[in-house]
Amino acid sequence: MTRKKLMQADIPGYQLESRLLVAHAAGKPVAELLRDMNLYTTEEVADKVMSYVDRRLAGEPVAYITGTWEFYGLPMVVTKDVLIPRMDTEVLIDTVKEFLTGRKMDARVLDLCCGSGCIACAIAKELPATKLVAVDISASALQVCRENVTLNRLNSRVLCLQADALAFPPMGMGQFDVIVSNPPYIASGEIMALDPSVRDHEPIWALDGGEDGLKFYKGIIKYWRSVLKPGGLIFFEVGEGEAEAVRDMLLEGGFAAAEFRQDSGGTDRVVVGRIEE
Repeated sequence: MTRKKLMQADIPGYQLESRLLVAHAAGKPVAELLRDMNLYTTEEVADKVMSYVDRRLAGEPVAYITGTWEFYGLPMVVTKDVLIPRMDTEVLIDTVKEFLTGRKMDARVLDLCCGSGCIACAIAKELPATKLVAVDISASALQVCRENVTLNRLNSRVLCLQADALAFPPMGMGQFDVIVSNPPYIASGEIMALDPSVRDHEPIWALDGGEDGLKFYKGIIKYWRSVLKPGGLIFFEVGEGEAEAVRDMLLEGGFAAAEFRQDSGGTDRVVVGRIEE
């Protein structure tokens, strides 16, 4: 019934989403639910599932209903204080690994506009010698980030810190080998045209990149370049059509080189800059 309702509503991924909703209602992992389905078909579970389905049909993303999502193979707590991690962002992790593996495995990494902390957690898991500082201006987002750092047992290597990406760094932060950021990058005038599941449910402040969508790239380059060591790298996730503009800003901001990496759909999704040695 759950699957049929979602299918009739033309929800992409209705098969997976129906399993996630039923598993959440039963309080069981999906694999366990599929194995022992008959054990969890109680009236209480059925009522929960129907309430979840109603929320989903009203446009609420399944990640907010279940309160969890997966990113780069890691479990992540998700609330309406943070964006839902996207598969497009996984290329950002791939690119950081590409540049650091065999070169600077013990890098000190700064994640700006960290949100849920999915990027910092994935880098920490994939590169176990790294140390990371995850920064966001939102106290509620940082609380989610801390939960995910704890959930993935990374407390000894990931520090969460409140600061503004559009202002000078706090005193005493030290120097970093890498800055990584997936900042807000939707132009303000395009927010209302977003899919309602995004526009009406995800935090607008985490999406709105100002009039041209580039406000945070400009601010980070201006204010945070100073914390990069000589030879340091900066990795930006960018919106569709923004890669060349961000590359030009990096070059104008004193970075010696800038490269692109594409996501699975062929869009230039990551821009990499390097400070001169």
